[in-house]
Amino acid sequence: MTGRGAALEVRGLAVAYGKVEALHQASLDVAAGSIVTVIGPNGAGKTTMLNAIMGLLPAKGEVRYDGAPVGDEEVEARVARGLVLVPERRELFAEMTVADNLVLGAFPRYRRGDAGIDADLKAVYERFPRLLERRAQLAGTLSGGERQMLALGRALMAKPRLLMLDEPSLGLAPLIVRDIFRIIADLRRTGVSILLVEQNARAALHVADHAYVIETGEIVLQGPARELANDPKVIETYLGLSTAARGG
Repeated sequence: MTGRGAALEVRGLAVAYGKVEALHQASLDVAAGSIVTVIGPNGAGKTTMLNAIMGLLPAKGEVRYDGAPVGDEEVEARVARGLVLVPERRELFAEMTVADNLVLGAFPRYRRGDAGIDADLKAVYERFPRLLERRAQLAGTLSGGERQMLALGRALMAKPRLLMLDEPSLGLAPLIVRDIFRIIADLRRTGVSILLVEQNARAALHVADHAYVIETGEIVLQGPARELANDPKVIETYLGLSTAARGG
């Protein structure tokens, strides 16, 4: 993929914790308006990669967002440019209401004097009717699915152009997982580019356009998500179907 049409370009990204390299020469692209997923086992380096792209971890290599390098930018500057991360732990303000959590997501925009914040809040409530019902409730009292919806809604209040999601289905019931992935697919239709890190490989490959497989800190496989979903190694390792179970 060339720079044209790329929302995100990562080249040779490396992160070390002391002498242990957690991410080794990772490279990936996210085409504008697409969903790209990174799948792999626990501890493979998926979250490390997202945190490095976001500027939360020191890293070697190059990260280009919207055609320009962001290596020297603070996290706040990346958010202001539309690069937004929803972390695995959601990191909500438990003692604040749903509404206040959402409004905080737009805080950088308030400081810039951006118009349209109220309209965006209304749009979030339309996308997540449960949040409208719970708007006066403390975030810490929400169910797991509601917390994930709030984390997504808060991220949308920052007006992202590239949304990075770290394990959005973690700990959620199957029906809620289905809802979350439907919402992710809907977001792509609004023009938001998405980089999705996910252990639920089946759901991730179903919703994504392109996919990367990461193992022990290295990208070991990549391709169109539909092709990877039919790759025998991916099926056996990540989709929970052994060759014997498939009758082959």
